[in-house]
Amino acid sequence: MSTSKPNMSDLGQSLYAMAEQLIALENRLKELEKGKTEVAFGTMLEKGGVHGPFKTDVTLAYNKVLTNIGGAYDSSTGVFTAPVAGVYYFTFFYHAGLEHASKLMLFKNSEMIVMTSDQKSRSDPVDTGGNAVVLQLQQADKVYVRMPINNHVWAADHTTFSGFLLS
Repeated sequence: MSTSKPNMSDLGQSLYAMAEQLIALENRLKELEKGKTEVAFGTMLEKGGVHGPFKTDVTLAYNKVLTNIGGAYDSSTGVFTAPVAGVYYFTFFYHAGLEHASKLMLFKNSEMIVMTSDQKSRSDPVDTGGNAVVLQLQQADKVYVRMPINNHVWAADHTTFSGFLLS
């Protein structure tokens, strides 16, 4: 019975080839992880009781930040700035009373995209509204909610703005 010794040169080449494959897989995994950005925010307009009416249009600065993964929402300005290009989902809701009309508009950069509103009414003591939209954004695009002149909402846990990156 003859026993042959393994060829050390062949083993070395096999190990070298496997190491190269492993390095290539690790590099590919790092590339995929770089493209994986997590972005999500959830806010509410908490301070101030009745918010409005104002003598000019205002961007609502939702001052209670519940979640701000990725840090793209600025509570001092009320503006979300897309950290990466992608498809995003946004939603906003309000609660208000009958003293004044209620209207909120969601903007992408300076373009109004969707809105929600209710007219002043003596027979309807409470107003609520909301809307949602999916938007294709480029990096640095800005999304925010504005309230037009002579409108109001209640600054409470019913008036919210949130969004997240879908893909």
